[in-house]
Order: sequence, then C-alpha cells, then structure tokens
Amino acid sequence: MINIESVSEELPLSDRVLSGLRKAMRKLVEETAATGGTLVVKRDGIVKEVPAKELLRTLPKEE
Repeated sequence: MINIESVSEELPLSDRVLSGLRKAMRKLVEETAATGGTLVVKRDGIVKEVPAKELLRTLPKEE
C-alpha cells in the first residue's frame, strides 16, 4: 500500500500521481513475477506477452 504521508506535499500533483503509478506498476510486476506469470506490454509498437521476471529487470529501482 502506498503511504500517502511519505509523499511530499511540496511536490506538484502531477509528480505525486506519477510516483504512485510507478509504485503500482512495480508492485504489479513483482507480484506477477512471484507467481511466474506474464504481462502484456507494447514494445517497439508491437504487443507482446512478456514474462514478468524479464520485465522486472527493465524497471528502474524504487526511489
């Protein structure tokens, strides 16, 4: 769960929303990878089914 208090009120709303989306994406990929699942993504204009473990390696580290 995202801790609302940990997000600085000084940041613009758009930055806070993007931060929340990044955290949600990472959580989705981590949970899917833990079960050996795949996710559907669009890479280079092509829709592909990608193992979540592979996708997890491409995500930036958490802040």
